[in-house]
Amino acid sequence: MTSKQQFNRASSIAKLNEGSNWDILIIGGGATGLGAAVDAASRGYKTLLLEQADFSKGTSSRSTKLVHGGVRYLAQGNISLVREALKERGLLFNNAPHLVKKQKFIIPCYDFFSKAKYLIGLKIYDLLAGKYSFGKSTLLSKKELLSEMPQVEHMGLTGGVGYFDGQFDDSRLAINLAQTCAEQGGTLINYVKVIGLLKDKQGLICGVKAVDEETKEEYTIHSKIVINATGVFVDEILQMDIPNRKPLVRPSQGTHIVLNKSFLRGGKAMMIPKTSDGRVLFAVPWHNHIILGTTDTPLNQHSLEPTPLEEEITFILKTADQYLTSKPQRSDVLSVFAGLRPLAVPDKDTNTTKEISRSHKLIVENSKLITITGGKWTTYRKMGEDTINKAISIGKLPSKACQTKGLRIHGYNAIKQDTYRGIYGADSIHIEQLEKENPQLSKPLLKGEPYTLSEVIWAARHEMAQTVEDVLARRMRLLFLDAKEAASAAKMTAEVLGEELGKSAEWKQQQVNNFVKLTKKYTLH
Repeated sequence: MTSKQQFNRASSIAKLNEGSNWDILIIGGGATGLGAAVDAASRGYKTLLLEQADFSKGTSSRSTKLVHGGVRYLAQGNISLVREALKERGLLFNNAPHLVKKQKFIIPCYDFFSKAKYLIGLKIYDLLAGKYSFGKSTLLSKKELLSEMPQVEHMGLTGGVGYFDGQFDDSRLAINLAQTCAEQGGTLINYVKVIGLLKDKQGLICGVKAVDEETKEEYTIHSKIVINATGVFVDEILQMDIPNRKPLVRPSQGTHIVLNKSFLRGGKAMMIPKTSDGRVLFAVPWHNHIILGTTDTPLNQHSLEPTPLEEEITFILKTADQYLTSKPQRSDVLSVFAGLRPLAVPDKDTNTTKEISRSHKLIVENSKLITITGGKWTTYRKMGEDTINKAISIGKLPSKACQTKGLRIHGYNAIKQDTYRGIYGADSIHIEQLEKENPQLSKPLLKGEPYTLSEVIWAARHEMAQTVEDVLARRMRLLFLDAKEAASAAKMTAEVLGEELGKSAEWKQQQVNNFVKLTKKYTLH
């Protein structure tokens, strides 16, 4: 059976209706859940993943788009986390070269001590990468730095340091991981929400109750193991097991703003190592735009659609103003978005989320519910491996070796394409084929932009896109790049998607209304 037949919502729902038992049921379709699902399915376990919204709807589509070891974790002395992340960065580059690329970063320095300090730190970073190195860090004179990055503030500049890290497309990787899991025999379904846990007579978890958010049909699903990989929502699932349980995570919000590429020409990324709040700020080229971020704001509540705070936007613009000769204004912001990090709640009370652990944690309840939390995109594969190893160790599954270190991710294409279509990797040929069969589908969604009607069809048929938002936010990245342009593309997208999915005129109009309303959250008024 081909992946095109497997990764299909209707056939996945049909498997639920068969009422069979599963080896592993994973709740959550972000980086962590998808990593665990690929690991489980590739080992040969009968695997089901349920996601309450769309794959990577939450934090996993809202990252800084970096595959990195974490230079700042090095400064904190967390050598083991950095070493692990650098190895995983290398594996991800090897397994998904169509989505991960080597990116040069430059740290501008305004005193000689900083240059020496950062160079020493980055030489250690190079050393820790070992055979997975992306390139050597180098000292840059003022003249060399300005030739590579002419739009850096000249006043007081003494030079800087150049180093290499990884850059990627997060929600494209998420959808490719879902497709990879399906190719390995796994079943994944979006828009199915877990509403309860099933327990046997011994009080052990033996499955879930779930509802299809589209049809409102309820399901009772049995599984040997249930894994809670729901990011900032882990406590909701934990409290289904133990009501009023002490919270495990505290959300921290990270906001990003997106600018025209003219603010930082030359294709290099900038890293500002110490901002006024002690954090690192990045300016990263991404899909012909520049992403600036991120912040680290402790929150006491969480949602699927977090709102950037005014002080976060001001902080990013103010910091960029200090380092760029072209000073970005609010009117220059094309899109603004926020993501929530599920940080482990510390034992001591602290409001500084920099102090809260970024490494991942595995917890097994008395009911044998497994919860995986923390971590970051770069280490998603290792998190998946550790989670499935834990499932085996608690005695529920026969032991099978991990297969993901060298597993090529769907779309794998060793010959990188520099064009926009490159993010589809090997699938770009199939999209071109759609256009050959129906030349109308090569029509652009927006004048002067690369997005085409064929991509909407592809997203519906082969990437489980169910809504206009799924297409324009996460299959294409338009909402995150330019929210107003995304709103302009909504009507045509709804028309094509609605026809493909067999939806009514009312559905199409409702989709347009919903999406246009959403884009307002991504624009500065």
